[in-house]
Amino acid sequence: MALATAISDPAGHDPGDAPISISAGLADWMLAQQISLAFTSYQTGQLIVAGVGPDMRLSFNQQQYARATGLCYDQGRLLVGSMFQIWRLENTLRPGQYANNAFDMALVPRTAHTVGYVDTHELSFAADGQIIFVNSRYSCLATIDAVHSFRPVWRPRFISALVPEDRCHLNGLAMDGGMPRFVTVAGMTDEKDGWRADRQGGGLVIDIASDAVVADGLSMPHSPRVHGGALWLLDSGRGQIVRVDIASGQREDIAFCPGFLRGLAFHDHFAIVTVSMAREGKFKDLAIQAGLEERQLDAKCGILIVDTRTGRTVHSILLGGKFTEMFDVAVMPGVRNPMTIGPATVEMIGAVTVGDEI
Repeated sequence: MALATAISDPAGHDPGDAPISISAGLADWMLAQQISLAFTSYQTGQLIVAGVGPDMRLSFNQQQYARATGLCYDQGRLLVGSMFQIWRLENTLRPGQYANNAFDMALVPRTAHTVGYVDTHELSFAADGQIIFVNSRYSCLATIDAVHSFRPVWRPRFISALVPEDRCHLNGLAMDGGMPRFVTVAGMTDEKDGWRADRQGGGLVIDIASDAVVADGLSMPHSPRVHGGALWLLDSGRGQIVRVDIASGQREDIAFCPGFLRGLAFHDHFAIVTVSMAREGKFKDLAIQAGLEERQLDAKCGILIVDTRTGRTVHSILLGGKFTEMFDVAVMPGVRNPMTIGPATVEMIGAVTVGDEI
């Protein structure tokens, strides 16, 4: 089944004129864990999937999605947030089929929900299949509507109106049992861009059901996740992966990462995160800058795989060239070598597959 081509090469591979540095043994690790990865760079507008090809080397496939943001993978479906649309990609291969004799998953765009510029951040499938997404510009959680740009489903108690003012920078969503559970905001403010006044310590995690603050005093928090009975988040302004006891609120720093953290996925005891470089050379007014200087590290751009038992980074995919900022990452379990087709490509025109007869 011929659909499209992908790029495959070992460390030093140069997809799209952007050098990639891959940690030694990453392909073997991904094979042993039986996973592949998807990640986005909204700065370059790319969705990238990474797997292991038949030649046992890392395989990368990338497609253009304007301002690519949040990701959610669920049993052969992939949601991708973009500048003004939310895309749903479906795996069109049946069990045992391969595309180009190499790819065991072919993700093809099937639906694009046009939501307008609402600054879509993280998103997820709910248990009933409904798409829930973080609408940062309007300071709420929202879902798809057949007529309107979106339908709000929740907003923080302190937000008085749904207006396009990014009042608190609501950015992260944690699902639990197929339902929205926690969100991260950069500040408890009800004014346009009010969160910017206290980026160092104004961030917090809110329990959606009760509107209670679970953790506060955070610096630009992102990507809350419920995993292993605990709440995890990225305290991005400090460069820390943090574990929070849901009952007590007690929190523990697990690992310092050299870059602005945004995007978190788990596979067993491994945390997989994206890191980004500073936009203006340094992370102004954020503790992460001092953390980098103390450790004599430079900020990186790419993917880090961290063993949460030790806090040690065990593998990485670091991007150079035009890449400076990443956004989200998703784990695709049981997939060895995925590929995607972009919505505005020649391959999309001919990517015709036939469903079962009625």
